[in-house]
Amino acid sequence: MTGAVRWYPVPDLGARAEQVAAAFQQAYGAPATGVWAAPGRVNLIGEHTDYNGGLCLPIALPQSTLAAARATATGRLRVRSAQRAGEPVDVALDDIAPGRPGGWGGYVAGAVAMLAADPAAGPLGGLDIVVDSDVPVGSGLSSSAALSCSAVLAAAELAGLSWADDDEGRARLVQLAVRGENVIAQVPSGGLDQAAALHCEAGHALLLDCADHSLEQVPFDVAADGLALLVMDTRAEHTHSGNEYAARRAACEEAARELRVETLREVADDPVEATLAALDERELRPLVRHVVTEIDRVRQVCALLDEGRLPDLGPLFDASHASLRDDYRVSAPGLDVAVEVARSAGALGARMTGGGFGGSAIALVPVGSVDDVALAVHEAFVERGWVEPAFLLAEPSSPGRRLR
Repeated sequence: MTGAVRWYPVPDLGARAEQVAAAFQQAYGAPATGVWAAPGRVNLIGEHTDYNGGLCLPIALPQSTLAAARATATGRLRVRSAQRAGEPVDVALDDIAPGRPGGWGGYVAGAVAMLAADPAAGPLGGLDIVVDSDVPVGSGLSSSAALSCSAVLAAAELAGLSWADDDEGRARLVQLAVRGENVIAQVPSGGLDQAAALHCEAGHALLLDCADHSLEQVPFDVAADGLALLVMDTRAEHTHSGNEYAARRAACEEAARELRVETLREVADDPVEATLAALDERELRPLVRHVVTEIDRVRQVCALLDEGRLPDLGPLFDASHASLRDDYRVSAPGLDVAVEVARSAGALGARMTGGGFGGSAIALVPVGSVDDVALAVHEAFVERGWVEPAFLLAEPSSPGRRLR
């Protein structure tokens, strides 16, 4: 890899599991019962469609959050983070409530609280947890869902549940993690990230239908076509708790009410122009146009993958980015520059990924051009006086699971 370019390290899960187990022993003076992992994700296409009942196509990343944990009888949740050593969480399980604890601890506490409230789970006496993550925070690669899903995996198994053993049980864990983020962390996430963390499989993309929560594993092997999926982290941090994300979701809900449907997915098969004409509120039209056309782009990408035409995904990536930039208005200068420069340096297509307003973009790149594309994006940021970007190669990886 090019020396001037910042690359995120390739993870070694075995070594990391040993490290977080040792950190747990040091923090609590006793061994952890186990270590659980949940990955970050890249969404290939299908952005801002999850909370509209649409289709998404994520892959799991090699980068993940690890949680070393044990059950206790203290009635408390105690959590320490390798990344936030000076911010331990210590809260009574009965005191977990919306906004309490705040910050990163809310993602762990939310997942644990929702599990404890589930009638099928039985009582939880308390938990001690140490987390360690190499998913870049604020990168749009779902570090928050990796955190909540590693916690809910650990808590469920320590509560004697085997829900991680099958898709139905994992779907229950997804919903607990989503509710925890929505209610306790107060983040209006739609479920894509949590489903990716717990359902994606190595070598595959996950076709997620957010209307009925059905899943389909779609083979995705970029290396077989001499390609790579380059993730370009602009290092312009974003957050889903910000007003802009919530405003987009609220606007989509308003549009659905005006169109007299439960979600915009219900109009996704109708002619776009006829749907837009039915909206009296003109400001809602570009948002609806993005959702409807993005759902169709997911279908087109899946069709191309079924036909073995992975190199032809590029134009659909480009169209998705244009729609997110112009209609949904969730892009940012760093994302636009990364996408444009990557294309001009040899990428077949590129788009922002994640919620937007910062974070990461992805590019489909011939393997021989990876270094050239990364260097070109790096230099473009340096020339503008921006924070230097960072890069990783996304390989479809395994879902959340127990490591030891």
